[in-house]
Amino acid sequence: MRFVLDNSVSMRWLFEDGSPSDIKYSDIVLDALSEGEAIVPVVWALEVTNVLVRSERAGVISTQKSDAFLKTLSALPIDTDLESTTRALTDGLAIARRFKLSAYDASYLELSLRLDIPFATLDDDLRKAARKARVNLLT
Repeated sequence: MRFVLDNSVSMRWLFEDGSPSDIKYSDIVLDALSEGEAIVPVVWALEVTNVLVRSERAGVISTQKSDAFLKTLSALPIDTDLESTTRALTDGLAIARRFKLSAYDASYLELSLRLDIPFATLDDDLRKAARKARVNLLT
């Protein structure tokens, strides 16, 4: 199975925090990668990097933990959709406006809509927007 992966899920793999249901969901998504693959918009790599840098600066994680996490991520079947960059100024903007999302969040929803594949996210606003857009959430 192919699905869109939001950064909110991948960060649970690093921090192993959140509600029990969030942790369980992130584990389900990780298990889905053993049989399928995720696709992410270009912004995903920037979001991952930003969380790592900010967490290192705050003393929440070490650079060694960041590096180990990046090694783990690189071994997973996660592909980057380069078309999301060009779509940001058209479809992404329309989706951000329609669902009152940030441009970053809209890029995930746009990708899921365009490819007609499920979406894995823990973000409440994105979940609501996905439901309104009739995008299947990965369960």
